[in-house]
Amino acid sequence: MGGTGAGVRIVVVDDHTVMRAGVVALLDSETSIEIVGEAGDGRAALDLVEHHEPDVALVDLRMPVLDGVATTARIVERFPATRVLILTTYDTDAEIERAVEAGAIGYLLKDTTREQLVDAIHAAARGETVLAPRVAERLVARMRRPAQVPLTARETDVLNAVADGLTNAEIGRRLVIAEATVKTHLLRLFAKLDVNDRTRAVVVAMERGMLHRSPGPEGSP
Repeated sequence: MGGTGAGVRIVVVDDHTVMRAGVVALLDSETSIEIVGEAGDGRAALDLVEHHEPDVALVDLRMPVLDGVATTARIVERFPATRVLILTTYDTDAEIERAVEAGAIGYLLKDTTREQLVDAIHAAARGETVLAPRVAERLVARMRRPAQVPLTARETDVLNAVADGLTNAEIGRRLVIAEATVKTHLLRLFAKLDVNDRTRAVVVAMERGMLHRSPGPEGSP
């Protein structure tokens, strides 16, 4: 592990071995940072934090056993002296909000530079909020966005069916409604989500945390 023991003590948590090794190599020569442990999943991360009591936990979002959001919440609850700094490739509104709500003090993307990462780790250790510029822009844009209009239960059913790849006729049969009614629901969905096609409707709903599915086929209502 890198560091001299005199700087900020951190643990690196990422299920991708190569990525984790890359982060460690990036920071290994930084004398102001001491890497005291590595983990490949959230459960192992909790053990590391309990054992080493680091200043900062550098945590990926999507991991096996215990994901980054759950790991963050448990670290914040059980080990409040350790700050959690998310380092991930995901920058959707839903991912950012879940991490911040769980208690992460910062949110960085994996295209960050070494200098930015080092500065962010020190800032997090001081208790300062750290956001990647792109993440900050998304949060500001979201705050400026008009209040989100919730989907009705039926609209959610229709959107789930779209995500399953069903045609309007097939959606009608599944939900026992007329095909014209399906089209009406889709048009209302498009208006609420400010989109023009089926694929974009699914993607935007997922980004906003309104739907947890994979995008379906593109097409008009």
